[in-house]
Amino acid sequence: MSVSIKERAALQDARRVVVKVGTHAIAKATGRPDYAALRRLVSQIAELRESGFEVVFVSSGAVAAGVEALGLSARPKQVNDVQMCAAVGQARFIYEYEKLFAAKGIQIGQVLLTHADFDDTRRAVNLRRSLDRLMKAGIIPVVNENDFVADDELKGLTFGDNDWLASLIAKLIHADALILLTTVDGLLDGEGKRVSSFTKIKDALKLVREGQKGSLSKGGMDSKLKATKNAASAGINVIIANGRKKVLQGIMSGRDVGTFFPGTVV
Repeated sequence: MSVSIKERAALQDARRVVVKVGTHAIAKATGRPDYAALRRLVSQIAELRESGFEVVFVSSGAVAAGVEALGLSARPKQVNDVQMCAAVGQARFIYEYEKLFAAKGIQIGQVLLTHADFDDTRRAVNLRRSLDRLMKAGIIPVVNENDFVADDELKGLTFGDNDWLASLIAKLIHADALILLTTVDGLLDGEGKRVSSFTKIKDALKLVREGQKGSLSKGGMDSKLKATKNAASAGINVIIANGRKKVLQGIMSGRDVGTFFPGTVV
């Protein structure tokens, strides 16, 4: 079922936005940062900031960057090896973001999180206040899971992917919109055509295979839909779009870009 133009147009009144980008949208197959993609994305986020939006930026890619930097052929399976890649790759990515945002006259603040930051009420309140303070000071929080201390073998202690993390942040800070950037134009139907919008999550879930993901990342389209349901349950509009294209201004202008899920989706 399609969503009316009026519902998309409501995005023009949004003020607080969470933008999440997946690994493959900003990295080459080797894991090496794709500098053209990074510059394009940072430029768009800077434009949103200049337009008056408060932005939290959730970025994947640290582990993938570490894979390339350490000369590995693929994402390792052992937890300690993944953590090693995260430690090396996070420094590499945040350095690039700092340079690119600085060129736009914008300061960033690195924020690394674990489940404990949301599960403990006092820590969650402090996190919300800290993110609020950064945004009100004109600083863009660059958020990632703290992969170095997260342990995939200890069930419940990792987010699983940054899509879910982004949805938790969107709810925590009462965001108006959550934008999940991937490498396709949105959710595609059986013929490979973009679906403009959905009003029922179950209809969207029929189009994806659970667990589909790339070799450098943990998430896939099914994880994005789970994150979409989580955010939309709090009344947050969600858009899944192509992070390798210039899409952010179009999305926030209410144009038919990506796949749109209204905050009323069920």
